[in-house]
Amino acid sequence: MELIHPLVEQYAEKFTSPENNLLRKINEDTYAHHADPQMLSGHVQGKLLEFISTIMQPKYILEIGTFVGYSALCLAKGLQPNGELHTIELRQEDAALSLKNFKASELHNKIHLHTGDARDIIPTLPYLWDLVFIDADKPGYITYYELVVERLSKTGLILADNVLFHGQVLEEPIKGKNALAIEAFNKHVAADERTEQVLLTVRDGLLLIKKKN
Repeated sequence: MELIHPLVEQYAEKFTSPENNLLRKINEDTYAHHADPQMLSGHVQGKLLEFISTIMQPKYILEIGTFVGYSALCLAKGLQPNGELHTIELRQEDAALSLKNFKASELHNKIHLHTGDARDIIPTLPYLWDLVFIDADKPGYITYYELVVERLSKTGLILADNVLFHGQVLEEPIKGKNALAIEAFNKHVAADERTEQVLLTVRDGLLLIKKKN
């Protein structure tokens, strides 16, 4: 299901500040050579991630699902001078691509790539997270959320991507493992009395979650 008209997306890109040279190259290379280029955050969403991070100026960022490193590089732009971004990628091939892209950035010393299962890695990272970006396997979203929500800083923010899942969450009945997992996640967060949230219809849906005051 097409939720956003292609002309609207093109218009949004036209009036969004351009990518830097590295991000543009990653974008182009991913669409030219990767089997799943649609997984890239892309120009407009990437700039939104950069804006949020720059406004928040987080010290510790956690990203669950690195892919090729595009979104991590966007998020890292807002880090405090002594800040760290920890990003987790399950697939060795994508982790290798990410590492190559990180090394091409002046921010590479602030980015720490972990390869493996996020469910095993997250408990080993001893930080209070100021900003968390969840963009990994959809059946794992609830688990990832529960692993980080109690370790969110007082003013911290969780961003969950693909919460509209190509419009499949609007179908009656919902079909497919990933769409069902996203629907379950959205309901889980909505029912959580610890947090409040807003769902943005950017790209494939972005859910912003914070602790209640």
